[in-house]
Amino acid sequence: MVTLDQDLCLRVTGKKTCNISFAVFHSEFNRLSEPPQPRLLMPEHVEGWSEPVHCPSQRLLDRIVRRFGEVRDSGSFLLRHLRPSERVSLLVTLAVNPEPLIFQSFPPDEGWPFAKYLGACGRIAVASYVGPELSNFRVSPWEKRVDLAIQALEMAEQLSTNEMDFSLYLLDVRPEAFSVGARDGRLIATQARHVLIVDRRHVTKTQPKLYSIPYETPHISCHTQSSSDCYHIPTAHSKLCSRLNSDHNYYAICRNLLAPPEAGGAGWGLLHSPPASISARFGTILASCLHPDRPGGRVQAARELKELLRSTVANTTFLRVNKLLT
Repeated sequence: MVTLDQDLCLRVTGKKTCNISFAVFHSEFNRLSEPPQPRLLMPEHVEGWSEPVHCPSQRLLDRIVRRFGEVRDSGSFLLRHLRPSERVSLLVTLAVNPEPLIFQSFPPDEGWPFAKYLGACGRIAVASYVGPELSNFRVSPWEKRVDLAIQALEMAEQLSTNEMDFSLYLLDVRPEAFSVGARDGRLIATQARHVLIVDRRHVTKTQPKLYSIPYETPHISCHTQSSSDCYHIPTAHSKLCSRLNSDHNYYAICRNLLAPPEAGGAGWGLLHSPPASISARFGTILASCLHPDRPGGRVQAARELKELLRSTVANTTFLRVNKLLT
C-alpha cells in the first residue's frame, strides 16, 4: 500500500507524499465518475489491472459489481447505484487487492471453495476463519492426507469446469493459502489474489484462434524456474484466456501441493511416503500429472490418481475392520 500511495502522489502532485484522498480522486481510479459517466463497468475500463481481470468479460464484471458489498445499495450491476466514493473503492480494490471481490463474487454458500467474505474497514478486508492451514497436515496419517489430496483434486476440477462457465485458474498455489475446516474437514482456499478468471461462454462466443484446443501448462522444475519463489507458477495468461479448457489447475495442485520434492514437487508434498503396495503406480501417475507424455494426459492422470487414492483408503479401512472382527 505504501508503494501505491507514493505512486499516486507522484503521478498527481509530483511529490512522494500527499493527501491520498485528493490524489485518488484525481487518478484513473475516479474514471467512472467522469463525464460521460458509463452505465456499466466495462472490460476496457479495467482489463489487465490485476490477474482476475486480465481478460474480463462483461458478464464477469457485471457479477463483480452486483456482488460488491461495500455499497449502500448493492445488488445491481448498474454503476448509477454506486456513489463516487464507492466507485473509487471498487476500482482500487480491483487493481490492488482483488481477493475480497473474488470471495464476494464466488461465495461458499453457492458451493465455491473459498472463505466467506465478512466485510471491510478501510483497507482491511475480513474473511471467516476456516481452520488450521493445510501446511499443518503434512505429518498427518496417510488416510487424512489422502482425503485432503482428493479434495484438492476435486477443487481443481470444480474451478476449471462448472455450471457457471467461469474457469478460475490458480496461479499461486501454496499450502498456507488453504485451510481445513475445523468441524467438517473441508478444504477451503483462503487466499485468492492470484486467480485468473476466464469466461468460457465469452470464449465460445468470440472463438479466438485455437480456442477449442485445450491449453496444457508446461512443467517447470524448481531448479530451472527463474523466480526464487517456486510456488508461483509462471504461465501464459493470454493462452489461458483464449482457450475453452486447460489442465492448469490440475498441474498447480499436483506440482505445488501433492508431489513431494523427490517427485518434482515445489518443495512440500502432501502425498509423501505412500504405502509400498502402490508406490510404483503412484509414482507413475504423479509423474504424468506433472509432465504428461500425451495430449490430455494430465487430466487423465489426475482422475486416475484420485481413484488410486480412494482405493488405498478403502483397502485400509477394510483391513482395520476385518482385524477387529477376527
